[in-house]
Amino acid sequence: MRRNHGNDLCFSFFFMVSPNLIVFILNCYFFYCFRLYYTKVQLGSPSKDYYLINTGSDVLWVGCTPCNGCPTSSSLQIPMEFYDPSSSSKSHAISFADQRCSRAVESSDSSCLNNQCTYKFKYGDGNGTSGYYVSDLMHFETIAEGSRELSSSADVVFGTTQMGDLTKSDRAINGILGLGQNGLSIISQLSSQGAGPDAFSHCLIGSEDGGGILVIGQIVEANMVYTPLIQLQPRYNINLQSISINGQRCPLTHRLLRYQTTKITQAVSQSVQPLISKKNKGYIITSSVSDVFPPVSFNFAGDASMHLRPQDYLIQQNFVVCYMKPC
Repeated sequence: MRRNHGNDLCFSFFFMVSPNLIVFILNCYFFYCFRLYYTKVQLGSPSKDYYLINTGSDVLWVGCTPCNGCPTSSSLQIPMEFYDPSSSSKSHAISFADQRCSRAVESSDSSCLNNQCTYKFKYGDGNGTSGYYVSDLMHFETIAEGSRELSSSADVVFGTTQMGDLTKSDRAINGILGLGQNGLSIISQLSSQGAGPDAFSHCLIGSEDGGGILVIGQIVEANMVYTPLIQLQPRYNINLQSISINGQRCPLTHRLLRYQTTKITQAVSQSVQPLISKKNKGYIITSSVSDVFPPVSFNFAGDASMHLRPQDYLIQQNFVVCYMKPC
């Protein structure tokens, strides 16, 4: 998946990338029919590792010490590191008068507390978090001309959470990596400093081992197809016009035409549910899922289609098949 400020979005499972890229390796937690993708980000001076979920929200934030009610362990077998501003020589609290705080107001319920720029987020699932903004160094690897890897860093603004219920102890992570369109998103901040391109790409591996790659940079692929982002929207929205099942196109109702990229599979789930409910709710599979289930295509505006094989939208474990549906 690729986004840039030219309002383009494209999909690719295998791609080559241009030079001057920032690369993050994605890890994956897999349990039965559930996958959680996250990546490691280095913050502070000296740097420490934080494991974050990448999302379409705007702001990067990490748990900060002290953090009321935040989990101290995780079944993901990652260290639950808490950011300590006093331990980093480059850390500075963002004052409410700082121009960067005015950009924060666009992304969250920001206010002034002891002259600090604070935030409070509420997410779609009802969970939330709150804290204050700081600036500090973010460290990353850049792929330059000739595939040379260079270590680099940039001063970025991010949130330090002191209270929240967003992460659960059984699958806890250190915070969120915001990839939204606001000026405080990591994409926008690195681009404005010339540290990275104003675009990002995702490749998520769907096997049990999971993993993948998150690239801040351009995709170079001759067979890429594009669909325009809907302009003047706070989130990344595209026109999903229809879904084809085994070559038969199923138009969507108007309320499903415009969906955030994170909600595409929810649109599919609602659209195909009547078809599923008419058939057996359970299947006994003695062969490959491709012998039983049809191919599915997402058809977007601009004559762009993303074609999925059954193994791309189903998870098969032994004789059990699960339909991939977002949490």
